[in-house]
Amino acid sequence: MNLKVYNQQGQEIDEIEVNGIFDSLKFNPDLVHQVMRWQILNNYYPWAHTKTRAEVSGGGRKPWRQKGTGRARHGSIRSPIWRGGGISFGPRKDKIRAIRINKKMKRKAILMVLAEKMRRDYVKVLDTLIPSKFKTKIMDKILSNFLEKRRTKKKRESALIVIPDNNKDLIRSIRNLSYADAIEARNLNILSLLNHKYIFLEPKSLEVIKETFIK
Repeated sequence: MNLKVYNQQGQEIDEIEVNGIFDSLKFNPDLVHQVMRWQILNNYYPWAHTKTRAEVSGGGRKPWRQKGTGRARHGSIRSPIWRGGGISFGPRKDKIRAIRINKKMKRKAILMVLAEKMRRDYVKVLDTLIPSKFKTKIMDKILSNFLEKRRTKKKRESALIVIPDNNKDLIRSIRNLSYADAIEARNLNILSLLNHKYIFLEPKSLEVIKETFIK
């Protein structure tokens, strides 16, 4: 499979050949969904957690005697019907939602999505991602040569910029763009690929992807 190489002005200047595995990989939606579900569940943290009547403090004695007061009978001030009492059927963080899948499945799903985006011309290879100055305005101008405008809060089609290394200046210049995100090539994951329509990378990023995911 050959990919066109563009300069930052959006002009085609060259063509590169990518690893043959991208030609042979067929898109398997079931595998992609399984890996996507794994990432979502493993990133999930159950912040909501309520205490039962056995866990809240207080309520060691009967609040008043059983008979003769004219009031309803109660055995504890920590009953769910009391203010400050335990919660019945509230959210709990006891359940472990994390699931396991093997590394081969993760790598294959990532390569599948990447290959499918290559076939649909959603992968744009730039000769370099480094702008003349590390400014958000300049990065916006570069990406505007490839992305169409949208009548949404993000203003343009979504884009994922895959950088070969941890270039903090480049990440900082992309961070304030509502429609774009930056990620290191070695940290590429299924959700990042699926949540963005276009993928921008440079030849060095492809080399890192090859070393990391093609075993």
